[in-house]
Amino acid sequence: MKQFFLTVLGVFTGLVLFLVVVPMVLIMMAVASAGSKPSIPRNTVLELDLRQGVSDSPSTNPLSFGGAALSVIEIVDGLAQAGDDEAVKAVLVRLPETGLSPAAADEVRQAIRRLRAKGKIVIAHSQGFMPAGASVSAYMVGASASELWMQESASFQMAGLATEEIFFGRAFEKYGVNAQFEQRHEYKNAVNAYTQSDFTAAHREATLAWVGSIYDTSIAAAAADRKMTPAALKTVVEAGPWTAEEARARGLITHLGEVEQAEAEAKRRAGRGAEIVEFGDYVDAKGAREGTGSDAIAIVYAEGPIMTGTGRGGDPFGGGSSIMSDDTAEAIYDAIEDKSVKAIVLRVSSPGGSPEASEQIAAAVRAAQRAGKPVVVSMGAYAASGGYWISAEADWIVAQPATLTGSIGVFGGKFVLADALGRFGVDVRGLSVGGEFADAYAISEPWTAEQRAKISQQMDRIYDDFITRVARGRDLPPARVREIARGRVWTGAQALGLGLVDQLGGLEEAIAKARQLAKIPNDARIRLKRFPAPMSPWEALSEAFGVSGEAARALVFLGGVAQDPQAQAVARRVEADRMRREGAVVLADRPLG
Repeated sequence: MKQFFLTVLGVFTGLVLFLVVVPMVLIMMAVASAGSKPSIPRNTVLELDLRQGVSDSPSTNPLSFGGAALSVIEIVDGLAQAGDDEAVKAVLVRLPETGLSPAAADEVRQAIRRLRAKGKIVIAHSQGFMPAGASVSAYMVGASASELWMQESASFQMAGLATEEIFFGRAFEKYGVNAQFEQRHEYKNAVNAYTQSDFTAAHREATLAWVGSIYDTSIAAAAADRKMTPAALKTVVEAGPWTAEEARARGLITHLGEVEQAEAEAKRRAGRGAEIVEFGDYVDAKGAREGTGSDAIAIVYAEGPIMTGTGRGGDPFGGGSSIMSDDTAEAIYDAIEDKSVKAIVLRVSSPGGSPEASEQIAAAVRAAQRAGKPVVVSMGAYAASGGYWISAEADWIVAQPATLTGSIGVFGGKFVLADALGRFGVDVRGLSVGGEFADAYAISEPWTAEQRAKISQQMDRIYDDFITRVARGRDLPPARVREIARGRVWTGAQALGLGLVDQLGGLEEAIAKARQLAKIPNDARIRLKRFPAPMSPWEALSEAFGVSGEAARALVFLGGVAQDPQAQAVARRVEADRMRREGAVVLADRPLG
């Protein structure tokens, strides 16, 4: 029976491979190799839709079909190229109702302002700003446009910035789940959701501080773009909600109209015969900025939770991503060995992860510095905990005002589930051999006093290592680092004053600083080289299914032959000839007469 199920599973996997995966790969390869890139109309209006969300960095996996439609890096690249493209006359931005990552909004806003400085028209359209989430970030992006339109039936409900936390403490207590954790220190509040039923004093203090910082910096940015004072804008916003007409009367938006009207206006402003081009199509047509010149600056992408190992992380067919320590370190070492690379920009957007994996990447950063190649970190949505660990020793750190960073701390623990499962008739029994610590992370029993003491010692050691690296990298006294650490999250705007970051800005500012540190003249052309390089379809198939690259090529080739009409016609002729021959033999075997 076991062999039967294994056989069925094998057949099913084969069917999926040949009927789903192979055709998708073939289509993808055909599109990728189908002649020249599409042309851009003479009078183009780019339509940038932010409603599907954005990731931070572009995917390097050609099989990634899920996730966000665009990345922040692709948007920045595309808008930079549009600024120098005579065919692009205007950009229409579709704003989300519930907001987007505050740091992503910072970077998109900055890119829009650079685009407008080159004389391009930017029209933003909103179907309303909701009270939940970070709609203040969406409004900040809209406020940076030349015109901000809103659908007449929509409403301006944004009246501040709110966040919520779900606490499981009482539920766990009720149902017998014992959450055992050690944290360093009181601000390292990620575990509070499992151990508490409300905000602790430190949790409340830190959360209000970073939420307030994001709100204040977003309002200040939007006020500057709307030619208002921050106090005046805040007063109007917080007196809401408003109808679309009321929002226009109070200077929060500039125009009322459906998106089709905004599109028509953008096309009118772009000139006769103007056409709408989706931003993703434009990015595909233009490709990533590369530049020219003998000197290069490497850009290493690091997005997602940090884990040991290889594989580039995430779902092989999805949009998720992880920072795999082997791959990210290898990308940095590849940039070190590339003689044309004079400096490295490490783009970090990570909530943290494994200390061991983080240290492996940090060691690669130090190796780059020893090789004479300065490293500049560009922080995305967040670079906290392990994300800050890999950043702390860089030569320069650039963060957005709303980037969540710091969280210099550590936690570890487990859930003891024996009592909870026992209520459903499920018994957990553990056995171990060896030392006292062998079953420390078993779910059947809580820690002994000795086990907890050793866990506590581990937390202290990791925390002290973290403090040492931050003090060394940031040139701060360890005592000062301990004051601002304790697991507390800061925004980029707050971290700048604390010395945890050096500059506010995005990828463009990081590249400019890398050029300066590498002593490349301002008038010299540079190339941008991205690491890790995108995977080929063969590599992606190999990673997804655990086959070799050569086997993947063979599978795709065979699948292609099977789907090719000419190959199918030849096969049919061969089969017909075979059947005729077999038929002749049969007739000859029959008695004559």
